[in-house]
Amino acid sequence: MDNRIQIFDTTLRDGEQVPGCQLNTVEKIQIAKELESLGVDVIEAGFPVSSPGDFNSVVEISKAVTWPVICALTRAVEKDIDVAAEALQFAKRKRIHTGIGTSDYHIKYKFNSSREEILERAVHAVKYAKKYVEDVEFYAEDAGRTDEEYLARIVEAVIKAGATVVNIPDTTGYCLPEEYGAKIRYLFEHVDGIDKAIISTHCHNDLGMATANTFEGIRNGARQVEVTVNGVGERAGNTALEEIVMILKCHPSAGLYTNINTRKICPISRMVSNLMNMSVQPNKAIVGRNAFAHSSGIHQDGVLKNAQTYEIIDPKDIGLDQNSIVLTARSGHAALKYRLEVHGVRLSDERLDQVYREFLKLADKKKEVTDDDILMLAGDKRSDDHHIKVDWVQATSGVGMKPVASIGLDISGEKFEAAATGNGPVDAAVNAVKKIISKPVTLTEFTIQGVSKGSDDTCKVHMQVEHGGGMYYGFGCSTDIVAASIEAYVDALNKFSAV
Repeated sequence: MDNRIQIFDTTLRDGEQVPGCQLNTVEKIQIAKELESLGVDVIEAGFPVSSPGDFNSVVEISKAVTWPVICALTRAVEKDIDVAAEALQFAKRKRIHTGIGTSDYHIKYKFNSSREEILERAVHAVKYAKKYVEDVEFYAEDAGRTDEEYLARIVEAVIKAGATVVNIPDTTGYCLPEEYGAKIRYLFEHVDGIDKAIISTHCHNDLGMATANTFEGIRNGARQVEVTVNGVGERAGNTALEEIVMILKCHPSAGLYTNINTRKICPISRMVSNLMNMSVQPNKAIVGRNAFAHSSGIHQDGVLKNAQTYEIIDPKDIGLDQNSIVLTARSGHAALKYRLEVHGVRLSDERLDQVYREFLKLADKKKEVTDDDILMLAGDKRSDDHHIKVDWVQATSGVGMKPVASIGLDISGEKFEAAATGNGPVDAAVNAVKKIISKPVTLTEFTIQGVSKGSDDTCKVHMQVEHGGGMYYGFGCSTDIVAASIEAYVDALNKFSAV
């Protein structure tokens, strides 16, 4: 059996389904190119039939990358497969990923069907997809809760129909590692012709076991793993690419390996976090900012004597630069450019000048400018094409006084001003915006997160608003919480199809 584990990255499909983390086509292409540089074998670029935007993204990603297989997701529906094939027309290497739910929960409640009918639909979908492409992957949705004997029948049937890869998803993150591993082993022992296809894992993290389940799948014969950068994905997320890759690298005795250039892990982690507006938790394995931090005196002493006393991974192996360049108000363009490039952010000279000016303003306000701060500044260009822009905002509040805010907006070049009161300075500023933007908007979610610590911290604000039955998401960052909040609110307003 081949000892190379193929990396199937679904950051741009399953990972992008997180509310508020949607990417546009340009951002998807940017990530796809980095995934290619990282060394992933397959990029699942989207679900083409789901929307014109997803269709276009698959088309453009197919044009933008060269050697990874470009994969498009479908249901076991002929129209889905037709649209996927059309979206993949420019891919150098293409795969259609089709499938259907196989657990009794899905068969009975989702499809109101029978096991025999689902089996027939599975086989038909694979045969239909084979008319368009040679490489067809079949997914048995909710395989984690599917009866093993029936699952084996499905797998055997779709392989005979021409499936080159068969995906065994733990869709709900329900399985225990030993159960998932046993399920994969059962298939290898009971499916005739299983050697004609690659068995793939696709594990969700609802019970925190996605990585463990994926590794057990590998140990029992799976040779493709479906993962996302930073473990992003629906609900509690998917198996994290960086965790599986580094497990295999740290345990070479298993004889298993990947094609991943691990030194590019941290830069792409930062890129995905920045473009998706989705922070990586500080204690996240491999890529969290505390993953190589040591605060205990005993730990610090040990690491200073020999890093391996408390570190099983060399930070440089994942692209984590240990250079001690500290950014201050006296730092030049070169230092800023270097720190950005360490994290995979490359700017034009003109854009670097803009970011540098903003950096100097921030450096005058803060004792220490962190990498998170400069990444925020580098990514803070979404307002350039906004229909509505914030010119200025001023808020006043205090003990025993009514919070008041004034704001100036630029709407397609026309200037507007308004003032309002509220329960707090942010509420007052939002009310002032509402006076100018006379649309029925309801704020449904408001999240504030500090980047580091201290009273001079940069804060990130995520907002979700409801308008006309649709949900829209906005993001803002600033050392001023009112300014960050209004940036996020206006960012959400700009998502409306017509404001």
